Amino acid sequence: MGWTFNPMPTPELARHCKAIGLVAMEGIDAKFYPAIRELGLAVSLVGSHGFAKGPFNPANREFCEQKLREGIDLAAQVNCKNVITFTGMREPGISDEAGAKNCVDCWKRVIGYAEEKRVNLCLEHLNSRDSSHPMKGHPGYFGDDVDSCIDLIKRVGSPNMKLLFDIYHVQIMNGDVIRRIRLYKDYIAHYHTAGVPGRAELDDTQEINYPPILRAILETGYTGYVAQEFIPTWPDKVQALRHAAKVCDV
Repeated sequence: MGWTFNPMPTPELARHCKAIGLVAMEGIDAKFYPAIRELGLAVSLVGSHGFAKGPFNPANREFCEQKLREGIDLAAQVNCKNVITFTGMREPGISDEAGAKNCVDCWKRVIGYAEEKRVNLCLEHLNSRDSSHPMKGHPGYFGDDVDSCIDLIKRVGSPNMKLLFDIYHVQIMNGDVIRRIRLYKDYIAHYHTAGVPGRAELDDTQEINYPPILRAILETGYTGYVAQEFIPTWPDKVQALRHAAKVCDV
C-alpha cells in the first residue's frame, strides 16, 4: 500500500516489495504502474472517487460515475480485477435510507460497464469511531457497518459488485472477523490489514491475531490479494513490511 509508506518514493518501495517477495502494489499514482509492472509486480487495486466525496450525496453522482468509469478503464488496461468505491459521508438533510438508494443507483449505472470490462467494483467499509487521525478513522462515513455494506452490494444485484473487507476497520466497528469472513466469502474480492488500535504494524502491541484470520481466508477458497495497509511506526519501515508479510504467510 503505497500511501502508508510516504514519503518513501514509490520506485524505492516497489524494489523493497519485490525483494521481500510481495507480488503486487496499490495505493500509488497510476504514473508508476508501468515501472512496477516492469519489476514483475501487479496492480492489485485501482482508485476512483475517494471516500470523502461519494454517491451518498446525489450532488456527487456525476463525479463518482466519471471517476468509476475512468478507474474501470485503467484497471482493464493493467489487468487489474478491482476498482475501489466508497459510500461517501453522511450529509445533513439526507436520510440514511435516501443516501443508501443514491449509492445503489449510482453503482447500478456503472456496474454494467464493469461487467463488460471484467472488473469488480469493491465497496470499502470504513470505521467512523477513530477520530485521532484523518486516515485512521472516518467520522461521518456512511458505510461504517460491514453488514449494511453487504446489503447495499446485494441491492446492486451484480456478481461484479463486491466488498473490500478491511480487517482493521471491521475489527473496530463490528469485530467477529473470522465469522464474517466465512459468512460473506462470496461477496469479498479484496482484503486490507493493519493493527488495532492505531493502524500500525501487525505486531504483539495490537489486538488482532492475524495468522488464524489468514488461514480462515484461505479456507474460503479465496485466491485474491491481501494488501498491507498499516502505517509503519518502526524506524525501519522495510523491516515492518517484511514482518507483516511473514505474519500473514500461513
